[in-house]
Amino acid sequence: MKYKKILLLWLFLLPTALYSANGLRVTVLTCEHLTHPLGVDELAPRLSWQTRSPEKNFVQSAYEIEVFRKFPEGGRQKVWGTGKVTSDISFDIAYAGNRLDPATRYEWKVRVWNDKGKASDWSESAWWETGLMDPGQWKGKFVAVSAKKPDDHRPVCFRREFVATKTIVSARLYVTSLGLYQFFINGQKAGNDLFTPGWTSYNKRLQYQVYDVTPLVKKGDNALTALVGDGWYRGNIGGKIQRNYFGDQLALLAQLEVRFQDGTMQRVTTDESWQGGDGPLLASDIYNGESYDATLEQPGWQMPSTSPLGFQPVTVLDKPLHVLIASRSVPVRAVGEIHPVKILRTPRGETVFDMGQNMVGWTRLRVKGNRGDKVILSFAEVLDKNGNFYTENLRKAKATDEYRLRGGETEVFEPHFTFHGFRFVMVEGLPGLPDLNTLTGIVIHSDMVPSGNFSCSDSLINQLQHNIVWGQKGNSLDVPTDCPQRDERLGWTGDAQVFAPTAAFNFDVQTFFSKWLADVSADQLPDGKITDVVPDVRSGRGGSAAWGDVVVMVPWTLYQRYGDKQILADGYPAMKAWVEYMHGRAGSGNLWRGDSQYGDWLAFATTQSDYPGATTEKDLVATAFYAHSAALLSQIAALLGKESDALSYKELSAQVKASFCHEYLAPSGRLVSNTQTAYCLALAFHLLPEEQRQKAADHLAEDVRKMNHLTTGFVGTPLLCQSLADYGYADLAFQLLTNKEYPSWLYPVTQGATTIWERWDGQKPDGTFQDPKMNSFNHYAYGAIGDWLYGYVAGIRPDPESPGYHHFFLNPHAGGGLTHAEATLETRYGKIISSWRLAEGQMVLDCTVPENSYATLQVELVSPGSLQEEGKPVLPVGGGIAFTAEKGSLVSLRLGSGKHHLTWPDKGMVERK
Repeated sequence: MKYKKILLLWLFLLPTALYSANGLRVTVLTCEHLTHPLGVDELAPRLSWQTRSPEKNFVQSAYEIEVFRKFPEGGRQKVWGTGKVTSDISFDIAYAGNRLDPATRYEWKVRVWNDKGKASDWSESAWWETGLMDPGQWKGKFVAVSAKKPDDHRPVCFRREFVATKTIVSARLYVTSLGLYQFFINGQKAGNDLFTPGWTSYNKRLQYQVYDVTPLVKKGDNALTALVGDGWYRGNIGGKIQRNYFGDQLALLAQLEVRFQDGTMQRVTTDESWQGGDGPLLASDIYNGESYDATLEQPGWQMPSTSPLGFQPVTVLDKPLHVLIASRSVPVRAVGEIHPVKILRTPRGETVFDMGQNMVGWTRLRVKGNRGDKVILSFAEVLDKNGNFYTENLRKAKATDEYRLRGGETEVFEPHFTFHGFRFVMVEGLPGLPDLNTLTGIVIHSDMVPSGNFSCSDSLINQLQHNIVWGQKGNSLDVPTDCPQRDERLGWTGDAQVFAPTAAFNFDVQTFFSKWLADVSADQLPDGKITDVVPDVRSGRGGSAAWGDVVVMVPWTLYQRYGDKQILADGYPAMKAWVEYMHGRAGSGNLWRGDSQYGDWLAFATTQSDYPGATTEKDLVATAFYAHSAALLSQIAALLGKESDALSYKELSAQVKASFCHEYLAPSGRLVSNTQTAYCLALAFHLLPEEQRQKAADHLAEDVRKMNHLTTGFVGTPLLCQSLADYGYADLAFQLLTNKEYPSWLYPVTQGATTIWERWDGQKPDGTFQDPKMNSFNHYAYGAIGDWLYGYVAGIRPDPESPGYHHFFLNPHAGGGLTHAEATLETRYGKIISSWRLAEGQMVLDCTVPENSYATLQVELVSPGSLQEEGKPVLPVGGGIAFTAEKGSLVSLRLGSGKHHLTWPDKGMVERK
């Protein structure tokens, strides 16, 4: 690596106004990173907040928290107070008061002090509510429809009535199911969550949800009803057509607790008093879609004082309750609507709606016709080269919804327990002529809070960013999936591993990934092997490098981005077991060889006899990840105070690196797999001796120039541009970013893509497609370039030594013909903004640093005194630094909280002159 002299300047900006105690306030209070969460089972939930101050350079010097138990009938009691604690920490403060009671609301507030000893006012009160917390608190039982046989996959309905005789002050519903459920009280749905109870390793961890249903329960007669469908529990799943993976019987478990004004409580639970039967939903399957017959509806069956036909007493099942956990999911919800842009008549005569966006969800059908008319909706991502509806790449997934009309007035249909990945919808059997109001696209995904945005002067790169975000949305349906459309839709670990850093820029994924990582650990095999997909539906298949390393690398990403040390502690046993698994497979030689591996999945390939493609030796990939995970585990062990482990795995990593170099590295810096991916792994994971790294980077650059495009697959792609930029080849990195020819990130954009493709050439320039057996048009892995857009182009990078962006780096870069770029990122402290533009040979940066955090701006200057803040020169401290026009100097500048306007000569412009 070419080293440059580093000049360190500390800039302390003076406040522009006197401190005002009224201007300092505390906001964004969360418990377990959620706002007002219902159903928290943690014994010591973590409390977090943000501060807002009109002054620059705000630093929290102390805080004080008070927590109160809230009584349903009114009043509250203090259960914990920290007193004034000297600390700048403002997130993940663990509750340490009296033992929390189940099914109880707790209110809390916080105030802070600045570095001058001035206190804010108390924040407004926030709250959390505990769940049942212990299996013994469950009084309900799992119930099933006894007449249902394992091969009967029709969704089931459950029903029970009860009377509330007193004035109601609160009502809570605790509910879960074997299968997916929707629960109703007096005909109104409890909550707006979809696909509950979520997807977990059901036989080890089954989530339950808690809903505040106070507005739904009435004094007098009430009806409780539920609809339960197969979902992931017993529907087709596993990358092939197979049913009943987790179980063969649908069941419901519910507990309604109604509290009255006089302090008493009425509990209604699932038991022998319930009834069950069939409804108008004939079939519902994740892969195949839904079939609904409105002629079979029984009006009023969800209301009190009705007796639906065909219902019979339920059977109580003996199911373990120890697997029940309060929901840790980010709920799946309908988060938006898309209206079709046009209606097509294909050459085959098909009526097809174009939604204009490859999306995940379903369509809302509005239709009017005769009783018994049937409308069929089929879903596809693309049209073929002739413009016809194309579903071959869905493999065995039927992806079809059917609706039979009841007749009469206009009817509206939406499915219940299925989803589709699609842009195009073929409509058959529609009475009358279609119009653009016939269908509305309903976008669904885990309701993660958007946290970041990137834009620049290149419209194609902006579309790439759009595609990355939509790929993440569509593949975040309770678990991080590979694809949302074909007969797969699984939690592939390798895809999640490579995309997690980008994911953490676009959305707040801390809770989303934390929930899934608990299943990664739960599904780990006794020998330490990590399964390929999580939840595991492939009978324990796994153990591949890069895929299994998700158990180490994603928690590390979450720690850096959110400062979440608990995720490291929770996952540490699984991390250690995985590294020990690799150690065992590698043996004393410390080279992991011979096992089945995925390698650099879907790397560039050709049909040329003299160049079959960029094939990186799988053993090289495996050994590289072995060394990397051992090194990360050493750092994690040190953070957790496990000094013996830290030393042991540091030594192990060094030994593996030495073996790697002995086996795969020539004295010239050339690797035996002379591929872009091989060099990226060696450089990004610091596998090579210091003196060999620049040589290896030169070989990487040579290959990029020779090929004139990238050749990386899933493993190498996330590392490629940063590896080039780190060793003086940023021009080549930008060249790859802006390339519009296959293979490249922008090639799919030029082909009209609205999400990221699984393959670089999913659709060829002549309109034909890649192998339909593996050709998803919504597959986020290659979208991992987003991390480089935020972290290098916009320049926002976390500091692992000060995680959660308490301290971060700002180091924006122009290149590739870009004239401006901007990124924003909501952190645990507030919003970071990095917005730069080129103007008259100057780099102009407007940036914002959140309160209680600080940034180090790193810029390359061509002359001393050329860096200006608000139009005034920022001079070197102490002097003695020599600047040259040829190499310049990297200047580091400390920025406190607030807005900053800085300018300096763009080195690229100077060199071009």
